[in-house]
Amino acid sequence: MALTTSLSGRVRNTTLPKSHALLPLLEAVVNSIQAIDARATGDPTPGRVAVRVHRSGQGEFEMGAATPGRAPLKPIVGFTVEDNGVGFTPANMASFETLDTDYKADIGCRGVGRLLWLKAFDRVAVRSAYRDSDGELRGRLFRFSIDREVEHDEAPDGFAHPGAVVNLDGFKKSFQEPAPKGVEAIAREIFEHCIWYFLRPGGAPDVVIADDEESVSLSQLMEEFVYSAMTQTQVVVKSEKFDLLHLRLKASARIATPRLYWCAANRVVSDESLAGKVPGLYGRLHGTGDETDEFIYVCYLSADFLDAHVRSDRTAFDMPERVAGESLIEDLSVDDIRSGVLHEIEDVLAGPLAEARDKGKARVHEFVSTRAPRYRPLLAKIESHGITVDPSIKDSELEAVLHRHLQKIEAEALTQGQAIFAESTADGAEPPEGYAERLAQYLEIITDINQSDLAAYVSRRRTILDLLERLIRADKAGKYSREDAIHSLLIPMRTESNDLGPEASNLWIIDERLAFHDYLASDKTLKSMPITGADSTREPDILATRLIDSPVLAAEGSKLPLPSIVVVEIKRPMRKDATEDKNPIQQCLDYVKRVRQGGVLTASGRPIPPTQEPPAFYIIADLTEKMIERCEISNLRPMHDGMGYFGFNDSAKAYIEVMSFDRLINAATERNRAFFDKLGLPSS
Repeated sequence: MALTTSLSGRVRNTTLPKSHALLPLLEAVVNSIQAIDARATGDPTPGRVAVRVHRSGQGEFEMGAATPGRAPLKPIVGFTVEDNGVGFTPANMASFETLDTDYKADIGCRGVGRLLWLKAFDRVAVRSAYRDSDGELRGRLFRFSIDREVEHDEAPDGFAHPGAVVNLDGFKKSFQEPAPKGVEAIAREIFEHCIWYFLRPGGAPDVVIADDEESVSLSQLMEEFVYSAMTQTQVVVKSEKFDLLHLRLKASARIATPRLYWCAANRVVSDESLAGKVPGLYGRLHGTGDETDEFIYVCYLSADFLDAHVRSDRTAFDMPERVAGESLIEDLSVDDIRSGVLHEIEDVLAGPLAEARDKGKARVHEFVSTRAPRYRPLLAKIESHGITVDPSIKDSELEAVLHRHLQKIEAEALTQGQAIFAESTADGAEPPEGYAERLAQYLEIITDINQSDLAAYVSRRRTILDLLERLIRADKAGKYSREDAIHSLLIPMRTESNDLGPEASNLWIIDERLAFHDYLASDKTLKSMPITGADSTREPDILATRLIDSPVLAAEGSKLPLPSIVVVEIKRPMRKDATEDKNPIQQCLDYVKRVRQGGVLTASGRPIPPTQEPPAFYIIADLTEKMIERCEISNLRPMHDGMGYFGFNDSAKAYIEVMSFDRLINAATERNRAFFDKLGLPSS
């Protein structure tokens, strides 16, 4: 018995990804090109395809502002594709009315294009003219829809030549929205899909895309984007032959990254970026020899194998991405093909890639020398891993690449160390042959890693000082940073010792000894501090206690060491209100007094016997006229460089140091100068 097919069922089972929303239009254009190719040999009439974009009368509602000088594009409701090919001959019409036909299979047709029309459009109308077997011009008119399938109307007349006009109407919203909107964007998508026809001997017919505002010729796109020089090569992967067409696009092309286009049935099926997949291939390359201009590389891949394995909707291939393990059958995977293609591309672009790799290497060395010295001890090891980067890579991205290589080296060192340790602790066994050499290599890499860690620490100090220097300078409006911004750089506000990790504060800028404390609080009330029973709600900027020359932990009943109390007060750069009630020197003396009154305890709450050890406090403030006056009233002496004051307050038994922000930065830089010089970092 004869089998019947359901058009609605076939359309329902036909896939059309939203990312390929224009594929029905692209198939219509390919049909027109093939109809022109089918004309009699020697036909003098130039082939032409006209694509008309139809828009609705109401513009799209856009949340954002329209581009200056240009109104928002109206939604696309349909397309008309007109050509001067052979038209819908009886053979073509019979094929159209036969689902899954083998007609034109020899040129890659699968007979699914018209199903894609109904997938994305509500209605299709075709008006065509063709020559019969006697050479007479005949007309044909029919409609195509899911509900009524093919409906023939009375044959039209008035044709001057063969051809076809296909009207795709009622662009469904689910496909309309993700589809490109502008004529130029639509033209580029058609061009990329049909580029095979433009690259073949004899080229393609003239294809023009237009709406009411503009038009774009695909021939012009070809001239605008593609250099005339083209190379064709072939690669064999597991006995299958693949043809590669290598193109150099002009640097003005809108394609910014190198790409690989997978083709089947004379069409582009899918594409992928090649950036980073071939060492040195990222963006633009420079030609060599006579062709020294910048170019973007693209490759078009085709093969009988790909034609045989493309899906019916021509949006993907029926091939495994990767064949896992060793297969008894020589199955070809996408990964196998890609690997062979990438090796061929590396050979074809050998000259330009070598230049790009040299530039990438220079970029890495420049970055390490000036911005990231922590990688210098391990740079040779990193380069041995085969690092290649885009010469135009951003600093932040390059830092991430180098960090990944550093992590890999550290992981390898950990594994190597565990293996060496296992060899050295084997019971009663002599170290195996080559053990000493492996141990020496391991110790060498560990030394390099340790040097890298030290370099990172020193480099971070240089960066912190740079940030502080920016904070104390006036901005373009003449305003200075608030003191809380500087405070947060030195140590996070409203925190205490147990809240902070070892790298969370930068108190080394003030005094390296502040890192060794029993208790430290930042912008906390005296009442909340466990080191004192004071009930004051005053908040010192920074307050620290230290148990001198002894471990912090002490057994109960043992003699505790003398405590050191340090108070730091920070004022806004160039602040000029150091009046009597805002005198930072008096503020600090008051803090010390209140701490002593409450009774000084260890951070664990153990009492510390009274001591005469003088507390010290630092006031960080610019030496404005008022601040200098306060220092002189307090009998403080100017420092030798004129950038601060110091002295001892007898009544409070406290050491006082007032330093300007410039002195703070200069002193910290001097203390670290030897490290900066060793790494080649600027001291200022």
